[in-house]
Amino acid sequence: MKQVRVGVFGLLGSGNLGNDGSLEAVLGHLRRTRPEAVVDALCGGPEVVTARYGIPATRLHWYRGEYRTASRAGAIAGKGLGKLVDAVRTAAWVRRHDVVIVPGMGVLEATLPLRPWGFPYALFLLCASGRVLGTKVALVGVGAAPIGSRPTRALVRWSARLAAHRSYRDTLSRDAMRAMGVDTTRDAVHPDLAFALPAPPAGEDRRPGLVCVGVMDFHGGDDDRARAGEIHRRYLDGTTRFVRTLVEEGRPVRLLTGDACDARVVEAILDTVDSPLVTAAEATSLTELMREAAAADTVVATRYHNLVCALRAGTPTLALSYAAKSDALMSRMGLEAYCHPAREVDTDRLLEQFRELEKHSAELRRTLAERGRDTTGELDRRLAALTTALFPATDPTHAVRETP
Repeated sequence: MKQVRVGVFGLLGSGNLGNDGSLEAVLGHLRRTRPEAVVDALCGGPEVVTARYGIPATRLHWYRGEYRTASRAGAIAGKGLGKLVDAVRTAAWVRRHDVVIVPGMGVLEATLPLRPWGFPYALFLLCASGRVLGTKVALVGVGAAPIGSRPTRALVRWSARLAAHRSYRDTLSRDAMRAMGVDTTRDAVHPDLAFALPAPPAGEDRRPGLVCVGVMDFHGGDDDRARAGEIHRRYLDGTTRFVRTLVEEGRPVRLLTGDACDARVVEAILDTVDSPLVTAAEATSLTELMREAAAADTVVATRYHNLVCALRAGTPTLALSYAAKSDALMSRMGLEAYCHPAREVDTDRLLEQFRELEKHSAELRRTLAERGRDTTGELDRRLAALTTALFPATDPTHAVRETP
């Protein structure tokens, strides 16, 4: 039977473990349910995607310096030319596929600093090309949030309108798109795609007393550029004080990251606290992050997918929340009382919440186990319905193959 040509699109292979985890979940689902699919990627880190996931991949942007600040005339001209070249490249890539999937990620939000002519423009090119060329573009389990910048908001709104399918990782995301003028009547909400990844066995390699602290190179959101330095200092100082207090109590601390840029925060904490009780994990996937979280008594984390991993592992977790998506996730899993603002870290209050979390640890582990089963079951049903809607009936006897 005719093979289905599937493209995956996004800032994949670029150092963000959450983005790559969403891709891994979608690829796993495709291999189980549509093994005849021919899959390739248009992404930020093609070499990494090909090496790690075994699919051909093409660089997202023609101009290699797309995400570096352009100050010289040559760089500015390169970026400008790249916008025109990318329009042609994106359309040519989209034309080769029956379906293009944007797997998870916060592609419809600006909760972190974002320029409109970077990824929002790339997403718009993808969705517009799909509409013009008749290729289905599916935004699957994506995140969305209110956007202050008018150019960014316009590009995001039109991308969503032009997509053939939209589903969101929480109701806040769907509400945000409705507020931007997108008809969300038929749009579904389901758990984050990372919940489709297998959880580590409960209790395996558990280290009594261990606290995992997930850190982030946090400078606020897109609307916080004027005070980004102040926000970062307060976050780093508060988190460092928290780690130091745990160490003074004799607790081992394991620092987790979710993006390559977070290494700067890890180094700063290690230098300041200067204790053998503080170590840094070197996880390269969400699966490895889950194992780290499963080994701990408690997790305190900032990045959204650090939270997902800890909750998927069933470990009592406190969120240093920088966006409404974190609060929504914690509420879904029954831990809404354990959120602390990342922009205003109050170490004394954070320690109070942490001790309360540990006091109720056994009860919270039972809650997380129950919510985890419900969450993965719901996600399985939603992905099955999505597969039926996006793909024609095919013979599932062929193996997944790479695009020639």
